[in-house]
Amino acid sequence: MRARLAKRIPLMAALATLAVHLVGNPHYGFFRDELYFIICGFHPAWGYVDQPPVVPLLAAATQFFGHSLLAVRALCACFAAASVYTTCLLIVELGGGAFAEIFGALIAALTPILMAFGTKLSTDTVGLWLWPLAALYVLRIVKGADPRWWLAVGAIVGVAIESKYTIVLFAAAIVVALLALPQRRALFTPWFVAGALLAAAIALPNVLWQAVHGFPMWTVLHDAGEYRNVALTPVQYVLTQLLVTHPLLAPVWLIGLALLLQRPTTRFLGVAYLLLIATMCVFHGKNYYAGDVYPIPIAAGAVAIETWTTRATAWRPVLAFYVLVAGIALVPLLMPVLPEATMSAYDRFAEDIIARNIDLARSERTQIGDLPPDWADMHGWRELAMTVARLYHSLPPSQRAQAAILASNYGEAGAIDFYGPQYGLPPVLSGNNQFWMWGTHGYSGNVLIDVHGDCQADAHLFRQRQIVTRFYNPWGRPFENGFPIWLCEGITEPLAVYWPRLRNYI
Repeated sequence: MRARLAKRIPLMAALATLAVHLVGNPHYGFFRDELYFIICGFHPAWGYVDQPPVVPLLAAATQFFGHSLLAVRALCACFAAASVYTTCLLIVELGGGAFAEIFGALIAALTPILMAFGTKLSTDTVGLWLWPLAALYVLRIVKGADPRWWLAVGAIVGVAIESKYTIVLFAAAIVVALLALPQRRALFTPWFVAGALLAAAIALPNVLWQAVHGFPMWTVLHDAGEYRNVALTPVQYVLTQLLVTHPLLAPVWLIGLALLLQRPTTRFLGVAYLLLIATMCVFHGKNYYAGDVYPIPIAAGAVAIETWTTRATAWRPVLAFYVLVAGIALVPLLMPVLPEATMSAYDRFAEDIIARNIDLARSERTQIGDLPPDWADMHGWRELAMTVARLYHSLPPSQRAQAAILASNYGEAGAIDFYGPQYGLPPVLSGNNQFWMWGTHGYSGNVLIDVHGDCQADAHLFRQRQIVTRFYNPWGRPFENGFPIWLCEGITEPLAVYWPRLRNYI
């Protein structure tokens, strides 16, 4: 009976995780990136300026039957559940029993960076499942499984590359770690080469798309590093890993990392983690870029703690309760479950507690408003589309027939494009990222509704211009609240000619 129960733990843990996310995820509104993904997915392609195609296509698929926040957040919940399930499988592979599975599942479900990836859709959401799954299969191969499993690893890595490019750094770290250790023999098989070729074949269409378009992703990364992202020192970056994994829960994965490095069979996974973090430090990656790796050391930590408590089983429920209390305390910062006013107060309370660490936790140079940035970015988008629609439909028919709408950034553009059709709006224009590549849609720019005022830096571009209204979004981010919406007429230079100057890859 106990053995059958132990075999069911991964599924039960996954279903519990799924249920929590299904209840906690679909609140507030669409996140700005989710709207952008959906609009990109509505324009199917092998690539986009700032991302591979898998996440946009998945996002668009969730909206097949109409606008649904529940559907897009349910997709995130499924990946969170799959991640916890795979964490349990890793625990079993590492020799863990029932307690290790339960304890590891709790940690994996409540670790902040992992919970965040499973709450709102991001390019990291798919890797939440695929990174630990790839590690699981490589571990089995190293332990003597059929080398043909390298084909599965190659397929996983290929799909993960089509979701977010950082998997390349993790895959390279595993290969380098194996080459440096006696387990290198696992690589000396034609099946490893076949798996690598399969991964390359899956990733090739996106690589070719990037090459044809001049590798815009490099420009995005360079400009983001130059103007937006916070550059951390190596020491700061390492400290942020403790923050994003919860300082009270991080000891579990630290113990797991030590166990991975200690065991000869699993040492390559520990070395791969260290190489990955070192690479992130060198390239000034954001503090969450390595987040998808943490189910691996968490699984090992759960096994170690189970071993340590073999003769002191009374400590096990105490440890599980500690994890629940510590993890649940941060859930309002990771799931949009509180009303806005309560969330604002809770966030101020949390900031007071971790005031010394807050600068390390930030990854971008942005002003913080009444809500945490991610929660603020779930507010005001439909209202923005409605505001623009009122202005658009107030124009005389002769003006409205040629009026174009220009948005400042992909969040505003995505929102207006997403909600616009139901308000009778034309496709939106923007100089930001993929929207710039879609061009002017044939508009001359002679009548332009300029949302946020991108064109106002050039005083001679229009013969007439005026601020018609302002958009107020009190729960949004400060730069998205109170900004002007201009009506510009009489463009002095065709918009298609001016368009290259509007490009903003960041």
